Amino acid sequence: MGEPTVRVRFAPSPTGLMHLGNARVALLNWLLAKSKGGEFVLRFDDTDKARSEERFVAAIERDLRWLGLVWDERQRQSERMDSYRAAFEKLVADGRLYPCYETPEELEAMRKRRQRQRLPPIYDRAALKLTDADRKALVAAGRHAHWRFKLTDGDIRWDDLVLGPKHFEAKNLSDPVVIREDGTFLYMLPSAVDDVDMRITHVVRGEDHVTNAAHQIQMIEALGAAPPAFAHVPLMLGPGGGPLSKREGALDLGEIRAQGIEPRAVTALLAALGTADAPDPAADLATLSKNFDIAGFGRSSPRFDPADLAGFSAKVLHAMPFAEVRTRLEAMGLAGDDAALWNAVGGNLEKFEDVRIWHAVCHGEIAAVVEDADFCRAAAGLLPPEPWDETTWSAWTKAAGQATGRKGKALFHPLRVALTGREQGPEMKALLPLIGRARALARLGG
Repeated sequence: MGEPTVRVRFAPSPTGLMHLGNARVALLNWLLAKSKGGEFVLRFDDTDKARSEERFVAAIERDLRWLGLVWDERQRQSERMDSYRAAFEKLVADGRLYPCYETPEELEAMRKRRQRQRLPPIYDRAALKLTDADRKALVAAGRHAHWRFKLTDGDIRWDDLVLGPKHFEAKNLSDPVVIREDGTFLYMLPSAVDDVDMRITHVVRGEDHVTNAAHQIQMIEALGAAPPAFAHVPLMLGPGGGPLSKREGALDLGEIRAQGIEPRAVTALLAALGTADAPDPAADLATLSKNFDIAGFGRSSPRFDPADLAGFSAKVLHAMPFAEVRTRLEAMGLAGDDAALWNAVGGNLEKFEDVRIWHAVCHGEIAAVVEDADFCRAAAGLLPPEPWDETTWSAWTKAAGQATGRKGKALFHPLRVALTGREQGPEMKALLPLIGRARALARLGG
């Protein structure tokens, strides 16, 4: 029997918008799956009805599609409550879940007491000593039970695919709460149940979930299944060395998209972050997945400056061949067969939307900027007949320089701004043939 199909899951809570940290986790899961010919499951952890919103579900899906991270399966925890209740009943029957009645204040007092005693500040399992009469009295007094998962004594070990060998002693961990006083599930148990039912083979997430892995390994084993492989990547830091935050420019994906950042810039940068590899502006998702190795991520937290996105996005555009942007040009209502335009301006763009500017320069109407009318008219009179090619600009400006005695900026600048309406831009030797003689004459006042 062969190896099971690699299956990973990206499990966002739809309580807010996706930011770069979320995007990195989604990307690494997707790349791992696709590098192994596996499957990527999008699972919304939406059991928190008070905070989960459909607008965030839609936004997360929109952001994933924008990045190109198409999912093979979509699940929602809110539609799987029967599975969680069945697991709850099994674990209660097996003695692995038990009811507790302490208030938050009592738990805090217990934690401080244990600290004073130089004991781990974990739950002391006082609820296990309650008799049936004790529990009935607490309920009669208005207390409502929250439920904890009982960890079994012993070592919890796994070989993390990023962090290496990990080891926890169960006696130093607190039995995690899995059900609140109001009967709603917390993250821990539904996640374990889903990983079993959805045949998840690998869990890739931030290192802030390392302790959760220790808990979930025992939960999954208590459910009668084998735990998945775990890979915990160090969290991203901002340019100042602290956690990446709004203060340090950590925009959500919608804001990044609105800035005109190319999705490939996001995926290429995030895929290289934390590895020894430099980001490749020409690397699409197929290339990234082909070369992906989860073991290549370091154990230290990488720094990321969101301000780098704009410059790298421009490099991504510069590396794009015409065949890749043709449909995008058509969708913008521009000439989808104009390879000459893209070849002339693509290497000069900061944002893809800027191609509209140069399309108008070459094929439309612009407001001419004539700095020196007499010079421009004289130069217009020297324009050669068409057809034009990339040698025309050089030959024409040489003739204009000889006729007027101008050279350097005094020669080239007035002609550029008259013909394009802009101070800088792509090379004029490529633009002039696209502008054509009729437009050039009109803009020069000839």
